[in-house]
Amino acid sequence: MIDRVYIIHSQKDENLAKELFHVLWAVNLESFSPLLKKAPSISMAERIHYGIRHADCAIAIITGEGSVSPCANQEIGLAVASGQLIIPLLEKGEELPVLISHLQPVTFTKNTYEDALGMVVQNIRNLTRLDWLKIRCPYCGEEMTQYITPQEEIDKALMAGNDLETMCSYCERSIALDPRTFRPMS
Repeated sequence: MIDRVYIIHSQKDENLAKELFHVLWAVNLESFSPLLKKAPSISMAERIHYGIRHADCAIAIITGEGSVSPCANQEIGLAVASGQLIIPLLEKGEELPVLISHLQPVTFTKNTYEDALGMVVQNIRNLTRLDWLKIRCPYCGEEMTQYITPQEEIDKALMAGNDLETMCSYCERSIALDPRTFRPMS
């Protein structure tokens, strides 16, 4: 069962990691990145060890910056040595680091990153059970939980170029969701 995900990324890819963090949150997966979660009295090395040790899988964001980041490459090495399942998110035109070069990456460009995030969620969903979706209503701001849309309906919405539809259980307003990231469209 995958409940916790460790996000490997370079400091310059912090915005991509934040987007991934929000998508994982939406499908009720806990995620951890030592660059995003600061603990002043705990060293970066300890946060990395803790995060990888307690994760069920790791997602490595590999961009031009990420492929040359010593820290990201060390995290990949630690995840490999720990026997972690690793899902690489690879920017088109870049190469995977040697320790994970045998893996099949989910590729993206700056314009297709949300599509790649949808593929990552679909891959995780194929490996484990994802039942719940968390949504913050764009109108009233309340956070609600509901059953996640079946993958067949998500695929139909993607093929048709449609959004997913839901309703806020608090203000009862209709909400359109991006079928890739489950983010409310406002």
